[in-house]
Amino acid sequence: MKFLKSIAILALSSALFIGCKDASSKTAEEKGKKEIVAAVKPETASFKIEGMTCAMGCAKTIEEKLADMDGVQNAKVDFETKMATVNFDLDKLKSEDLVKAAESCADGKTYKVSEVKLGNKA
Repeated sequence: MKFLKSIAILALSSALFIGCKDASSKTAEEKGKKEIVAAVKPETASFKIEGMTCAMGCAKTIEEKLADMDGVQNAKVDFETKMATVNFDLDKLKSEDLVKAAESCADGKTYKVSEVKLGNKA
């Protein structure tokens, strides 16, 4: 009986020790975030993306790739409307760079960008 009690106490102690996290430590998501620097020449591009089949795989992958580009302040890909909106620094990127990045996701042939519009300065 003492043996079982000792094992139970050890298991409980281990669970509490492992389960408690230091609130000040950064999560993997926080560590992966890039520092966003204010754009010298803020610009917004919107464009249609054909070939997406799902919100979590396709749209999210393209959105993350665009958001990770140097000079991009914010990227949003809406699966329902098949539209992407990207706020970026025209000093660092051109709209063609955004198109190439979106189309290069997956095998490079799946996604096609059209109707690129610039305007609505960020």
